[in-house]
Amino acid sequence: MTTLSEFEVAVEANEKLPSNLSPELQALWLTKKKRWDPAHDIAQEIHTQTGSWIHALLHRIEGDLGNAAYWYSRAGRPAIGNTGGIDEEWREIAAFVIGEK
Repeated sequence: MTTLSEFEVAVEANEKLPSNLSPELQALWLTKKKRWDPAHDIAQEIHTQTGSWIHALLHRIEGDLGNAAYWYSRAGRPAIGNTGGIDEEWREIAAFVIGEK
């Protein structure tokens, strides 16, 4: 995927996770599909600030804000993440990973 719009359309239109995505985009894809466990499994293996940001979002979705705060800290992001909703933060992360931010 080369744009956020293309990624969003692909996620919406397809159930099957494409194998050619980066681990970051795989985790985001699964997150959007509400497949928390496999998204978390991938995110915890991404040992970068971006992986930590995705990991934080997952724990925010789960409602474990203490754990999310830890991962936001590892990501160099504010503890509460994006002041918007989950979907807005998901889009922000996806745009960053794709290179639109």
